[in-house]
Amino acid sequence: GPTDFLGYDKDSAEAQIKALVKDGKVIESAKAGDEISIITNHTPFYAESGGQVGDSGAFIGSGTGSGFEIEIIDTQKQAGTLWVHKGLVKNGEIKSGDTAECRIDTLRRARIKANHSVTHLMHEALRQVLGDHVQQKGSRQDEERTRFDIAHPKAITPDEIKQIEDMVNEQIWADAPVVTRVMSYDEALEQGAVALFGEKYGDEVRVLAMGTQGPGKNKPFSVELCGGTHVTRTGEIGLFKIISESALSSGVRRVEALTRYNALRYLEGRESALTGIASTIKSSVADVPARVKALSEDKKKLEQEISALRKKLATGGGSGGNDGASGPAVKDINGVKFSANVLADIPAKELKSMADEITGQIGSGIVTLVATTDGKASIVVAVSKDLTGQYNAVDLVRVGAEKLGGKGGGGRPDMAQAGGPNPEAANDALSAIEAKI
Repeated sequence: GPTDFLGYDKDSAEAQIKALVKDGKVIESAKAGDEISIITNHTPFYAESGGQVGDSGAFIGSGTGSGFEIEIIDTQKQAGTLWVHKGLVKNGEIKSGDTAECRIDTLRRARIKANHSVTHLMHEALRQVLGDHVQQKGSRQDEERTRFDIAHPKAITPDEIKQIEDMVNEQIWADAPVVTRVMSYDEALEQGAVALFGEKYGDEVRVLAMGTQGPGKNKPFSVELCGGTHVTRTGEIGLFKIISESALSSGVRRVEALTRYNALRYLEGRESALTGIASTIKSSVADVPARVKALSEDKKKLEQEISALRKKLATGGGSGGNDGASGPAVKDINGVKFSANVLADIPAKELKSMADEITGQIGSGIVTLVATTDGKASIVVAVSKDLTGQYNAVDLVRVGAEKLGGKGGGGRPDMAQAGGPNPEAANDALSAIEAKI
């Protein structure tokens, strides 16, 4: 027969073992070390459903001669009406027909209840802030956090997240009672209760009313159909903090949030990190945003200056070329100007602009640059427009890439880039391209 669930009102209860299952087979008894599933006539353990995870706890032998202890790791619902307790026999022997004291992990249950109850408040806050189109598309509540998926076409902005957090925390700190009533499904819908995505409801349903709103605070903030376990007052949730918002799929967003001690620990961690940053940049916590912005702007200016100096170095700025004038070193190969250089610790993304700069300086010719950084090499070949009928930059860069241990290379006839894992062969790559020309 179906399992009678007592967990709305009780944290522990004495129950009779109706069946033991091990490795998919019904057994008559189990001993220490056995991993088993247990079915009882009734239980205070909540079986996973509606997004809420199953309870854990312990079964303690309470009948005559029943000296056993079983750690219950999870509780699942099977065939719609059977509560299946998955456990490990810690000591003693358990037999079908024995009596056990079933005790849930009350601290874990309290955390799960807080996360489940706050999901209802968050759902209504999401609807009020984002719009009535918001619909639940899935959820999970365990002892760590609540995860809630909703239908929404775009990212939730930081300002919207703040509004949602403020709205939910206002309901929490009002410490309003949480009222549960059992009624018919049709009656519940008539009273405006929200039915959740993917849930199956019977003729009779539990309707959860939570929080207050309206001019006289005479209307519940949230009214939903729910068979889960919940706090008795919103104040038990303690604190609510959204920690992430992301895209799950097209048109579906995922929101993750914390409550109670987990929310407090999260905020303490953020505060500690902020204090550490303030110490590192020698600033007060209050001045961190302005100080970080100033440092970021300084970094950008320095990067621009470094990039300009790299270009100057690569193009021979300030050094004598082969004709004694300032400019890049150039040699003549069968009447074609050829400028080649190996540059250490130059970002690969800067090579093309450097090659363009040198090509502009020499007018007509071929430019080859190899950058070596972080144990890798990147090579760029630029061919002036007047020579692309004779020389193709893609063909030339592939010759150089082969020496660097790379394969292929891509680009246009006038500009191509490739790479390889052997930076020590940079000069060999230049020589190979020179020979090809």
